[in-house]
Amino acid sequence: MIYSMTGYGKGTAENGKIKVDIEVKSVNSRYLDIALRLPFSLMSKELELREFIKNKINRGKLSVIFQTKNSGSGDNEISVNKDKLKNYIALIKSLKKAAKITEKIKLEHLLANKEIFELNDAEISDEEFEVIKKALDSALNELQKMKQNEGKELSKDLKKRIVIIEAKLDEIEKESKSSVKEYYEKLNEKVKLLIDSSKIDNNRLELELAIIADKAEITEECVRLRSHLKFFVDSLEKDSDPGRKMNFLCQEMNRETNTISSKTISTLITHNTVFIKEEIEKIREQIQNIE
Repeated sequence: MIYSMTGYGKGTAENGKIKVDIEVKSVNSRYLDIALRLPFSLMSKELELREFIKNKINRGKLSVIFQTKNSGSGDNEISVNKDKLKNYIALIKSLKKAAKITEKIKLEHLLANKEIFELNDAEISDEEFEVIKKALDSALNELQKMKQNEGKELSKDLKKRIVIIEAKLDEIEKESKSSVKEYYEKLNEKVKLLIDSSKIDNNRLELELAIIADKAEITEECVRLRSHLKFFVDSLEKDSDPGRKMNFLCQEMNRETNTISSKTISTLITHNTVFIKEEIEKIREQIQNIE
């Protein structure tokens, strides 16, 4: 079973004292990258929240937004820091005097400075933190469900492309058996046309032609390519974390295909290798989204 790295989840939980809404968004990333947007009351719990997420998610760039609302009175109220307010007013008066500005100090001038305001946000209790973890767990489960569904679609697409490559490989192997023999016979005829038959050393000619024909032999490369295709499907179906392994197998499949293309003497085989490389590239693009 494979999982996509792209998904979205939302979780909500409450206990009468606190209500929590959490949104999780995930996109592609080589590693696990977690960005948390926390209210002040949860700052001290950041490490615990990160570990909680790591136990459920392996890879991806996650954006996690926490919203908490307390039902108790006095929570999340905004107050004014009077000392900062006095200092700010004194600073404005000083600037007015230095710049010879006669305009009066207005409320909008004070509201522009956010530092004079303080949020009376009490630190979260253990009971409330359990509610937060419940909401987070719900959001992550929903995220995983969406990633699993997308993973199923990715798996179908990848298997379809592997079948296409295997069909092209069948054509290559079939063509290869006849092309080498035909190439050998054509070379033999050309040599006899160019050189007086009385001067030809038939044993030496047979040896040279056999060497040339052997260089065009691609059986080993076809066997290795078919083996890589099998391992790819096995990894897709059985491995719990197949992304990196699949990327390596794509590199090896591409390497064998390039070798087949460089060795072949058949135009049909060359065309098929181009088609296979296009499919491998499409597979590589798809597996970048696998967790």
